[in-house]
Amino acid sequence: MYSKKKVTSGIKYLDNLLGGGIIIGDNVVWYDDAGRLASVFCLNLVRISQKQKKSLIYICFDHSPKSLIEKLGSLSKNKFLTILDCFTNGKGEGSDIFQEFYKQKNTDGLCQVIKVDEPFNIDHVTGAFYKLHKTMKDDVRFVFDSLTGMQELWGGEDQILKFYSHACPRLYELNTIAYWIIEKKIHSEKFKAHINKITQVAIELSIKRGKTFLKILKADKRDLDIINKSHNYWNTDIDVTFEFEKSTTQRQIDLGIRIKKLRIKQGLSQSELSKLVGVTASTISQIENNQIYPSLQALIKISEILSVNISSFFQNSINTSRQVVFQASESIDVQLPAIPKGSIAAKLLVTADFESRAEPYLIEIPPGTKLFSHFFNYKGEEIGYLLSGELKLTLEKGVHTVIAGDLIYLTSEMPSKWENSGPIGAKLLWLNVK
Repeated sequence: MYSKKKVTSGIKYLDNLLGGGIIIGDNVVWYDDAGRLASVFCLNLVRISQKQKKSLIYICFDHSPKSLIEKLGSLSKNKFLTILDCFTNGKGEGSDIFQEFYKQKNTDGLCQVIKVDEPFNIDHVTGAFYKLHKTMKDDVRFVFDSLTGMQELWGGEDQILKFYSHACPRLYELNTIAYWIIEKKIHSEKFKAHINKITQVAIELSIKRGKTFLKILKADKRDLDIINKSHNYWNTDIDVTFEFEKSTTQRQIDLGIRIKKLRIKQGLSQSELSKLVGVTASTISQIENNQIYPSLQALIKISEILSVNISSFFQNSINTSRQVVFQASESIDVQLPAIPKGSIAAKLLVTADFESRAEPYLIEIPPGTKLFSHFFNYKGEEIGYLLSGELKLTLEKGVHTVIAGDLIYLTSEMPSKWENSGPIGAKLLWLNVK
């Protein structure tokens, strides 16, 4: 079976909101508050599909072919686009003015346009686009413009629900991506609730005080914190820009990098941090990769786990670099990623947000312990001072015995083995020098 991978919607910020993009198989319902807002998102799907050389079927009930081609502009001149015209013999009532389009010769390299003879017949329409789909390869994309227009032809919400409840799961199994436009104000709450239950993704578009907003109502197979949150956006031609994208990009980038750096310093994996915060590993990954912004509650929890002040996430340079004395209570227990859990104990001897050219650690190795890797995957200079006990370390050039008071200095070589064969634990002061 085809892998249900994620692909771009053609709008990077929307992909980020959806946890990485559209999933192959998704039916995306666009609730359009104004009857004209969804168009730009559909055009972006057309544009990215053509760029990726993916077939797209545009099923049109509300616009004549000529009108739709004008709206598509240069996107209409592409062999991967097919328009299924349900308007001419539908709302257009077979008028000569619309039939004239088919009498003209296609000399401009336009996409294929196919007229549906009986758009009033549901079976005839579904048969037409499924038959067309069979001639195409890979993950075919669909735009249905619109469910509201279908209702005007097919008579009532019950008919539309029956049609959608059959088409949605079938298109999912066929590994398509389908956009469905619904004029929100025209339909009943019961109808919209049924649609939301069936579909994989539901998005609301609205206008408030002259500004346009996008809100994700549902997104299956994603663990998202942005459900039912409004995002202000605007478009220039078909290019869409989000307000948050413009005003906080740098702050978000700094935050993601900062959290990742602090997490790694303490030896926590994304999965481990996610469990402590109470979110999924995918959410932590998206935060660190600047795809989403964490809630304030999650950010406070992350700061507590990483033992830093929340303000340090947003500072390019940390004032604690002026600190002279660090108390024992400020040290932080850390997990060294290359070492099995529970085999040794390690502490970072400064606060996690302290910036300096050296990172000091206190490493305690119990008697009888053998480690078959180094403490750190670090390529800079390293200095170790054995405070107590005895250790053996294996390097490429041989085995070295280290006793209390000895200094270890590493530049490029990395120990392949550490061993405490003595009767007492070994305490090692270790510095990673940048």
